[in-house]
Amino acid sequence: MTTPSPVEAEALELIRDLIRIESVNTGDDATIGDGETRAALFVKRKLEEVGYRVDLVEPRPGRASVVARLAGADPQAGALVVHAHLDVVPVVEADWTHPPFGAEIHDGILYGRGAVDMKNYAGTILALARSYRREGVVPRRDLIFAFFADEEAGGVWGARWIVRHRPDLFSGATEAISEVGGFSIPLTDDRRAYLVATAEKGVTWATLTARGHAAHGSRPTPDNAVVRLSRAVAAVGAHRFPMVATPALTRFLQVFGEHRGIRFTDEGLDGQLAGLGFVSSIVSSSARNTVSPTVLSAGGKTNVIPAEATARLDIRVLPGADVSLQEELAALVGDDVDLSWGRPVPAIESPIDSPLLEVLQDAITTEDPDGLVVPYLLPASTDNKHLAQLGIHGYGFVPLRVPADFDVFGEFHAADERIPVDALHFSTRVTDHILRNA
Repeated sequence: MTTPSPVEAEALELIRDLIRIESVNTGDDATIGDGETRAALFVKRKLEEVGYRVDLVEPRPGRASVVARLAGADPQAGALVVHAHLDVVPVVEADWTHPPFGAEIHDGILYGRGAVDMKNYAGTILALARSYRREGVVPRRDLIFAFFADEEAGGVWGARWIVRHRPDLFSGATEAISEVGGFSIPLTDDRRAYLVATAEKGVTWATLTARGHAAHGSRPTPDNAVVRLSRAVAAVGAHRFPMVATPALTRFLQVFGEHRGIRFTDEGLDGQLAGLGFVSSIVSSSARNTVSPTVLSAGGKTNVIPAEATARLDIRVLPGADVSLQEELAALVGDDVDLSWGRPVPAIESPIDSPLLEVLQDAITTEDPDGLVVPYLLPASTDNKHLAQLGIHGYGFVPLRVPADFDVFGEFHAADERIPVDALHFSTRVTDHILRNA
């Protein structure tokens, strides 16, 4: 293992410092505490030490975010937002073999909540921001460093609030880089692919409601609400939405097909993707709309047939597919139940031919000459969705070179969340190249 450079060493130390700040986002104001603000104040202090003008935004106590800008050489070039979130999901400490907020390193592996999601990137970009001020680096375009609160609960008091109330902090920005992508996966036996999220599914929720006549359990009714709801839920669970060839999926299948010698087909796609290993679940989910029944509610006593039964559905929608999905789901559940919709969070889609992707490829090539940057569609959500409301095209790319069997995506929200230390050093070097040349 080579000796890390000063900025690589500082990035690792800052990552560990941030992990030790328990900025857990429970989604409940009564239990969240002030961890996000403590993390934001830490970042603010580190940026101000090297001369940045820093905006700390705290829409409510304990929910702070930090934004700072480094001026570039070309005022006509659109600014690049480089962002990470400072909150993390809760932990069940009994499930961990190492302290979740200890930031301990064992056998070259860093353990801790946020090691992947995503204090690793927060510490990396913080170290680089500090390095640039110390060295007097002037990038080509303005760099806006943003450290958000509340991403794990939808960004309500973080990116979403700032976009709505302080859009001036992102003036002139045209593109953004953050999670989820950049990690390596096997392309062939001797080559790696580095995924870049060029699109994200939209998110919405729906409720199925079945109604019937309340009755004593000893007297079955023909319109039992539980039975009617169960039929609809079973139909949703058994349904497979058709594959949609989005630009990101098309490019992914093209690249992997060429290198793996696979001719992907609509009919055999799921089985063919399974041969790609752990990445198959991500790509399979991104190939079609998905609807998952998640919460069922009916009755309160075993001997009472309830008059109403409900099911809540988690729905992930491909770009441009909102109307077709609503029509397909309505036909699927039929007239026996009512279908009501929640407020949607629209899908986002950024150009896969942006010059920024060439910069990402060049940066990877400097460290992994045979590495190949490959677009994909993220089936989940990031704060890029909120920035998209300002016309900012978001890309998910936190570069990490990991062993072939290391599933970075599988570390998100997992017990014993971890990442190899040498992958973090790689991340610092590649991110440095990206920010200097974007």
